[in-house]
Amino acid sequence: MIKTLSAWMSAGMVLAACQTAPVAGDDGSPINMATMSETVRIMASDEFMGRAPGTEGETKTVDYLITRYTELGLEPGGRNGAWTDAVTMKHSVITDVRTLSANQDGHAIEMAQGRDIEISSANARGVIRVEDAPVVFVGFGVSAPERDWDDFGDIDLKGKVALFLVNDPDFGVAEDHAVSGLFGGRRMTYYGRWAYKFEEAARRGAVAALVIHETKAAGYGWNVAASSPGENYAVAGNKSKASVDLQGWLHEDMARQWVAQAGYELDDLRTAARTRDFTAFTLGDLRFNADLALSVETVESQNVLGKISGTTRPDETIMLSGHWDAYGIGEPDAQGRVVMPGANDDALGLAGIMEIARNLKAGPAPERTVVFAAWTGEESGLLGSEAYAQDPVYPLETTVANFTLDILQTAGPANDVIQVGEGQSDLEELMAAAAAAQGRTVSPEGLPENGLFYRADHFSLARRGVPVLLIMGIAGGSDLKDGGREAGDAWVKGFIDNRYHNQNDAWDADWDLRGAAQDVELFLDMTRDLANSTEWPELKPTSEFKGLREASAAARK
Repeated sequence: MIKTLSAWMSAGMVLAACQTAPVAGDDGSPINMATMSETVRIMASDEFMGRAPGTEGETKTVDYLITRYTELGLEPGGRNGAWTDAVTMKHSVITDVRTLSANQDGHAIEMAQGRDIEISSANARGVIRVEDAPVVFVGFGVSAPERDWDDFGDIDLKGKVALFLVNDPDFGVAEDHAVSGLFGGRRMTYYGRWAYKFEEAARRGAVAALVIHETKAAGYGWNVAASSPGENYAVAGNKSKASVDLQGWLHEDMARQWVAQAGYELDDLRTAARTRDFTAFTLGDLRFNADLALSVETVESQNVLGKISGTTRPDETIMLSGHWDAYGIGEPDAQGRVVMPGANDDALGLAGIMEIARNLKAGPAPERTVVFAAWTGEESGLLGSEAYAQDPVYPLETTVANFTLDILQTAGPANDVIQVGEGQSDLEELMAAAAAAQGRTVSPEGLPENGLFYRADHFSLARRGVPVLLIMGIAGGSDLKDGGREAGDAWVKGFIDNRYHNQNDAWDADWDLRGAAQDVELFLDMTRDLANSTEWPELKPTSEFKGLREASAAARK
């Protein structure tokens, strides 16, 4: 049964008690770790059913967040004085695979969904058929004139299948390779993201786009890539980008069969694709066929928005955000658990956002407006933040910054904070100063090849020119006070291998949240400083979005 608002208010009273209770290991931080832990315990409980959009779990989650925001003394931050902002999604699931094969010269390679391929559709309709579509190997699928790089050449992709390598052309090459460093070295650029590749294929008229999965280059295993086979969410009425009929991942073993059938070796193709003179070409007479039935539904979901209005410059906004959704109900694991609780990803991030709100409300009102956003649909492709960015409540031109918390490390205090997406904005220098005031340093991403800057909700605003910062605990192992970098790396590996996007991402009473509290306090200090200043952080020349911010400069004068 769904809890009533009064029942959630009772839960809130427990949290209020936590806010003043002694906190074990507290060293004077304004961040109450007991409150954060209790917030996660509630949001990650089975009662919330994994917090999937459009479900009873969403209803409970949204009610709970509104209750908490109300208790914190926030004002409704949506349109027309509402707490929520609607996000309409199209949800499709492939229900029947009648045909799924690659064929050449009468030889058919049959494929199993979830084992050999993970394919879905953002163009939600009941039946999708692809008949004898030629397969084009497009290498890394990069069109980057500023780097004098074009993988597509003159090829026509209309009605064809685009087959991509994952990541960037310079991923994993030796330092003396001709392409080394051209695309950021180990740090993934936006060209390396599957989202860019799908969008580029759609712009060029492809009927389908498939990315060859490689664990190191993707940043996660096949088990993650194929965790929801055949399922897709998209923002309804999305006018910002076209979509191919079918998109997804092709298992590396299956990709090797495809290219071998066409007379090539995958390793040779990968080598060729790392040269400037590579251009896309059709893989022999290889043809892709699919005949799929889908169930399609419209999902009405909600972003939850609260705010503290600015006293002197209310039209200038600073946004703090995390996502409320997780993966809902899945197949039973070895222990028979079906709920995917999303404790760290991202109930803990939202718990940190609420602690920032509590601290700001306890002090003088800020000069600028501070907005607290809990997004829907992050796990479905950043959909809640993308819907907001397409039609923002607060103009992006006068949004000073976005700070996003998405997965915080739970292994104790650290000597540093990890910088995600280096070279983007002046916020990086502000973060270094705030970290120094805590006695900490800033370290670069330990896993820059994973492209985390492009994989969290802040990116929906970043790609439109808003200065952003992301703190994400899996961006690289922190230099922990107990165990150093080795212990930090072990925590990251343990989370990705054992907890990421599965039933094990559960609340744990034994978490050491002192490191998480350091990161939350860092964003609190930065928010407070920016909210009481007239500064406008600028994008750096190395940001691919600098031109977008410069185009709106007049709005900030």
